[in-house]
Amino acid sequence: MAAKRYTAVKGFRDVLPPESEAWQRIEEEARELFQCFGFREVRLPVLEATELFTRSIGESTDIVAKEMYSFADRKGRSLSLRPEGTASLVRAFLEAGLDQGGPVKLFYSGPMFRYERPQKGRFRQFYQLGCEALGYAGPAVDAEIMAMLRLLFEKLEVKGAALEINSLGCRECRPGYREKLVAFLRGKENQLCADCRRRVEENPLRVLDCKEEKCRAAAAAAPQALDSLCQACRSHFQGLQNYLKLFETPYRVNPRIVRGLDYYTRTAFEYLAEDGLGAQNAIAAGGRYDGLVKDLGGPEVPGIGFALGLERLALLMPKPVEAEARLDYFIVYTEKMREPALKILLALRQQGKRVEMYLEEEPKSLKAQMKLAAKAAPEALIIGEEEFSRKMVKIKEMLTGEEKLVTESKILNLP
Repeated sequence: MAAKRYTAVKGFRDVLPPESEAWQRIEEEARELFQCFGFREVRLPVLEATELFTRSIGESTDIVAKEMYSFADRKGRSLSLRPEGTASLVRAFLEAGLDQGGPVKLFYSGPMFRYERPQKGRFRQFYQLGCEALGYAGPAVDAEIMAMLRLLFEKLEVKGAALEINSLGCRECRPGYREKLVAFLRGKENQLCADCRRRVEENPLRVLDCKEEKCRAAAAAAPQALDSLCQACRSHFQGLQNYLKLFETPYRVNPRIVRGLDYYTRTAFEYLAEDGLGAQNAIAAGGRYDGLVKDLGGPEVPGIGFALGLERLALLMPKPVEAEARLDYFIVYTEKMREPALKILLALRQQGKRVEMYLEEEPKSLKAQMKLAAKAAPEALIIGEEEFSRKMVKIKEMLTGEEKLVTESKILNLP
């Protein structure tokens, strides 16, 4: 009887080459750029106390009410796989006492977990890179972060990433806007989906973000947060736009951007793919959360951050990525030259070269090895007895067939 084969759990998947190599490029470019902007890396645990997310994200949000993977551990404590990174980072910020110093910039990466319907570029285990700037109250850092994302997309050759911004107001002016919005939506409840009818009382801003066409039509004439901003929030939002122009970062104001988490205040933004992802086209999104640190037991520390999805970003990068994974050389050797070939293989790898050779004990002819080389690398290093006795190695260009002899010392960069 054949052994049972297993498949990945629905919504969870393996990331294989060449996609994994696209992810590596994203992570490498992002780390280098983030560090240029003063962000330092923090590694966060995957498991947190469930209460961390119910307090920060909000009990009435879809994430907490429907999507979190939560369970009781052996001591009966309620734990959750993290559905997002900001709450975890703020918890780490406070636990490490970083709130006692000046402003801090941190970034993180890793898997997040939400039980939602899998869709293009989004799975129940999905991967994010995120940045958080804590201790900055003015709009300059908001614009700086958006400009940094623009530069990242340029480095990754991602075309058509459009920035949209909005202001949600602060805790002073938001309640007045909420009253206006709820009053409007109560008159439209019979036109809303079941989720949005619940949201009208619990989380009315989310109605504006619903993807159902009937909800979008019903909410088309809803009051806008921008019309209810206090003077301080108006000045902050105008300052953001001024800085974006200074940083040569194109944008458009979209009053429908609301974000799905309770902790957002003032700035909210999204980078959207104009083509290639369909309706679920947000590549990166974030905003300001000036009250979150205090809500989690800390002092009044303002903050702003974002997260970008690796799955969606990889879909927008130029293809093919496979060319980047090709070797520098493939070593071909005669039967008696196996040991010298292995030594050269290791020496070249120590120099950072991508090199392979036939490793099995059973001999393979030179012709068969050359077929392997033709599929794997632009050049073959041929190590034969006669050449090697003269400390020479033959290099063959696989595309043109051109051959040349070079000294072993030159191949190994020896003096």
